[in-house]
Amino acid sequence: MKKKPSWLERIRYRFDNSFSKGPQVLIGWLGLITVFLVAVMTLVSLLPGIRPEGQDIKQLFWNILFQALTPNPFDASTRWQFLVVMLIVTLASLFIVSILIGTLTSSIEGKVDELRKGHSRVLENGHTVILGWSPQIFTILNELMLANENQKNARIVILANADVVEMEDEVRDRVKSVGSTRIIFRTGSPIDLNDLEIANPHTAKSIIILPPTDPDPDSYVIKTILALTNNPNRREDHYHIVTQISDPRNMDVIRLIGQHDQVQAVLSEDLIARVTAQTSRQSGLSVVYTELLNFDGDEIYFAQEPSLVGKTYADALLAYETSSVMGIKIASQAASLNPPMQTVIHTEDKLFALTADDDTLVPSNVTNHQIDESVLRQKNQANPAHPEKCLILGWNQCTPTIIRELDSYVAPGSSVMVVADPHISEEIASAQARIQHDCASMTNQKLTFLAGDTTDRQVLEEIKAADFDHVIVLSNAGLGEQEADAKTLVTLLHLRDIAERDDTPFSIVSEMLDLRNRELAEVTRVDDFIVSDHLISLMMSQLSEDGDLFSVFQDLFDSEGSEIYLKPISDYIKTGVPVNFYTLVEACRRRGETAIGYRLMHEAGDAEKAYGVHTNPKKSQTIVFSPNDKLIVVAEN
Repeated sequence: MKKKPSWLERIRYRFDNSFSKGPQVLIGWLGLITVFLVAVMTLVSLLPGIRPEGQDIKQLFWNILFQALTPNPFDASTRWQFLVVMLIVTLASLFIVSILIGTLTSSIEGKVDELRKGHSRVLENGHTVILGWSPQIFTILNELMLANENQKNARIVILANADVVEMEDEVRDRVKSVGSTRIIFRTGSPIDLNDLEIANPHTAKSIIILPPTDPDPDSYVIKTILALTNNPNRREDHYHIVTQISDPRNMDVIRLIGQHDQVQAVLSEDLIARVTAQTSRQSGLSVVYTELLNFDGDEIYFAQEPSLVGKTYADALLAYETSSVMGIKIASQAASLNPPMQTVIHTEDKLFALTADDDTLVPSNVTNHQIDESVLRQKNQANPAHPEKCLILGWNQCTPTIIRELDSYVAPGSSVMVVADPHISEEIASAQARIQHDCASMTNQKLTFLAGDTTDRQVLEEIKAADFDHVIVLSNAGLGEQEADAKTLVTLLHLRDIAERDDTPFSIVSEMLDLRNRELAEVTRVDDFIVSDHLISLMMSQLSEDGDLFSVFQDLFDSEGSEIYLKPISDYIKTGVPVNFYTLVEACRRRGETAIGYRLMHEAGDAEKAYGVHTNPKKSQTIVFSPNDKLIVVAEN
């Protein structure tokens, strides 16, 4: 039979339980012990022969209490018996005070550590919340700080499963501080309802969800959106959530769980694939996209303009001196890039344009645009398209989409060859089968697949890389950022050497993972670079500030409808003579196109001058163009 615990064991058990409740219990016990000690020593001092002369019980109590709290030297002329009492009180006091100081110190240090770990709840309002941590966060923070440069109380709250001190150190090293924006770091899991409350998303103006760098990032994103939209503490108003999705099959799930909120998901792989395919055919296009998407310079803004109501889109193109109109958002409908020139502007319609700020999208009221009719050229009959050969070096999840996108641009009889390292898949045949399956609907291209090391010069020589019209170098799947970029750089160096030895030029477009490696890659003099995560981060930053841009970007990066093209400027005007940008706008307007800038090819190698890309130039300013320069237009293919 089990022995029952004794009364002493029960008392000790309860005593131990009380101590487990925290330092406040220990402080309470120390206070009780102090009161007990003072009371006992006061009673002892009342005994005959101990109490000093002239002191009653009240004076004895206060003398002993003050001695217990602040031990001080005592008058040695008093009775020695009373001095012994005070000695006992002093020794006990030192013991009690030492424990008290140690407890308070530990409690304060614990609280400071807790604050440093970022577990306290944020009490901000109208802030931007970033959930998750990935290399994309540095671009997003830089862009948001530029966007909030003129705001006094802008706040960004980051909640991630990472150490606060480490996050602060990384941001301090890689983010340029602009304006008075304050960044607040918190540690917690965004998919945990309790941790999510730390970031106070219910009062945020926008929420950015960053997917982790693991094999199934979409699941994390979906769980995080569910934690927000189905939160028992959610607000009545809708949330503005911006994120990215890799697998297009998950877009239906995103729409379902976000049907009562404004959930805007960028289909990352599809976007990068389309940009890569378009850029491989138009050098400088990725720079144009970067200029449109970043906050450093001009951005896209919406505005209603009463003075243009009843007029046409063609009239609006010439109505602004320092803004470049790109399209119309008709009432509650989606935005339309480069609509028909005869489209009439109504009261509830909004124009959207490239401009310096939201308060600069104002008509100039200029009536004499000084358009030089003598330099305008008529639209020539387009030359018949000829079959093209494209080479794709490397393989990742974007490859099938790139091939499909290329098929919509090239002429029948074209071909595309994919050369991928054998180790990207357990069986090279499975990778080939996937591409063949995903690209089965191609009508204009013939696909071939070859296993080989893309960094091997002999492999590049054997496939005759110089015979292709376009070469696309992709980052290999399954490798880390730096290792993948290193292999890409080696491949680019070989290609540049091959190009210099060959008389027939071919374009080279490369994908980079880390923006910092672009400067290293510039020594290869490649026609264009696409930094995939950087481009997506720019778009997410823009969407977090203005959700109306989502339909603009959807139209902009859709293969159907109007897109951005860099066309020979000599097709529009006579070169070698000074013209203003009004003249170029008019030249495009007559063809049903929208001009938004130009590219000067003599600046194409200068990073400080945006590689020659000039978007939204002042329309009255004159410039002399050369035949090699390009006009940046929004037009149908």
